[in-house]
Amino acid sequence: MSGGFTVGFAPKVPAAQDSARRDAVGMHDPHSVRAAFDAACRRYPERPFLHIPAQAASAYGGQPVEWTYGHAGQRIEALQDALCQAGVVRGHRVALLLDNRAEFFLWWLALNGLGASVVPLNAESSAAEIAHVLRDSGAALVLALAGRWQALAPALADTGLALPPSYGVDGGVAALPAPRGERTAGDDECALVYTSGSTGLPKGCMLSNAYMLAFGRWYTSLGGLCAIEPGAERLITPLPLVHMNALACSSMAMILSGGCIVQLDRFHPATWWETVAQSGATIVHYLGVMPAMLLQLPPQPGDRAHAVRFGFGAGAHPKHQAAFEARFGFPLVESWSMTEVGAGAAVVANVEPRHPGMRCFGRPAPQMEYRIVDEQGCEVPPGAAGELQVRAAGSDPRAGFFSGYANQPALTEAAWAGGYFHTGDIVRQGRDGSLYFVDRKKSIVRRSGENIASLEVEAVLNQLPMVHQVGVGPVDDEIRGEEVMACIELAAGHAPTQALALEIFRAAAQRLPYFKLPGYIAFVSALPLTASHKLQRGTLKETMRSLVSEQAVFDLRALKKRSVTGAAGRA
Repeated sequence: MSGGFTVGFAPKVPAAQDSARRDAVGMHDPHSVRAAFDAACRRYPERPFLHIPAQAASAYGGQPVEWTYGHAGQRIEALQDALCQAGVVRGHRVALLLDNRAEFFLWWLALNGLGASVVPLNAESSAAEIAHVLRDSGAALVLALAGRWQALAPALADTGLALPPSYGVDGGVAALPAPRGERTAGDDECALVYTSGSTGLPKGCMLSNAYMLAFGRWYTSLGGLCAIEPGAERLITPLPLVHMNALACSSMAMILSGGCIVQLDRFHPATWWETVAQSGATIVHYLGVMPAMLLQLPPQPGDRAHAVRFGFGAGAHPKHQAAFEARFGFPLVESWSMTEVGAGAAVVANVEPRHPGMRCFGRPAPQMEYRIVDEQGCEVPPGAAGELQVRAAGSDPRAGFFSGYANQPALTEAAWAGGYFHTGDIVRQGRDGSLYFVDRKKSIVRRSGENIASLEVEAVLNQLPMVHQVGVGPVDDEIRGEEVMACIELAAGHAPTQALALEIFRAAAQRLPYFKLPGYIAFVSALPLTASHKLQRGTLKETMRSLVSEQAVFDLRALKKRSVTGAAGRA
């Protein structure tokens, strides 16, 4: 089998059978996520819908789960009845602080059946961030794990937020409180997902039922290396349900094809292959950090003792992709999309040539239109790097895309300036039409799949008395893709010592979740500024690279650790 790696992997399903297979996936044309789930229940009542492996269950103090579509459907109906009696109606937004637990899926689908929208809350976020999300979304109700909410509520109260009614889902459905009266979601809104933005404050992306269904249909119709067999797949993902990949991409693909979602609490490298094998996973969802960590493990007889046919993800390091495929025996299919883009202009390298190790994410599909432009908005010549701008082909250029940023119509229209969505990603196109990722235009650090706004970290550090001014940006990291680095001009009277770097790090840890803390701190005499005293981020990035390569930094990465209770309890 190893000889095939130089020419690529063969699709499981022959091309002649691919069209018939795709016709069978999806079963119907549902109008909502819940309608799609109900259709799967009718067609596949005894087939597994959701599996929570033992390790993930034990992380939450529970037992492993394997629910069929029929069993899950009964539980969802009971929750929907309770929500209806409590007064939840179409247009309500309901926040969920449920981690990656099985309950998330049940409450989400129950709420969707009533026409309500969910607002997933990230347990790793600070109280200030969660307060912003609750305030901005106008959430009418919070469904949470009782322990998490009790730990978080005092810090939220300190922000001045008038808390919406909340309910600890651990206690069943006996006493659901009535929601607040506000109905802030549109008629077709399925979820309001918050992403980090260049302003530093998370932006709420309104995702419709049509968006979610389009994502599932796109995935299940890909074919090639990503062929999906109706009623037969088991897709394992450690990715958080607060983000688009797990919520919209993997979940919808399995619901529309009658497959099983294998949901983990998070990524555990040491036990990954054991869990993959025991769960019977046929598809793996990954982020670039995962192949890097798995390749660091010593070779084991079980490296190929699994049923996985392909991995689906993004950001595999060029040095790792081919080595991973050769060792573990399946392709890492690189893809590209964003929360805002969804399936409207998603791209995937599901057919050869995939160009592994070159940051290639496939060729544009017929359902999308695109252009690659320079800083002036002019299209660049073939092979040159520029910003990728995209839209859907056909009469509706926004079909399959998000519905806009909540409460920010001007920002939404600015993102669509000129009739294309401005992605902020720099790419180039090869002679065969393949697209290659080059860099990110925006001041975002992408660390282990989390998008971290530099301005947010700067805002926290700039409040410290020893900091005169600071510039934050990304530096390359072989394991996590990128790491957060802070270049600091010190206030008068402070010496640039390791002890001071630790003091700054610990002070920031009171305001930021662990993954947003600076992994590197460097003290500089002056930051690169424009004539108008704005930070020159391009120059700063070059400076950061040089400082790291010269080891003229304080390396604090080992101190960035996930707390036992999560960061949500911090102010």
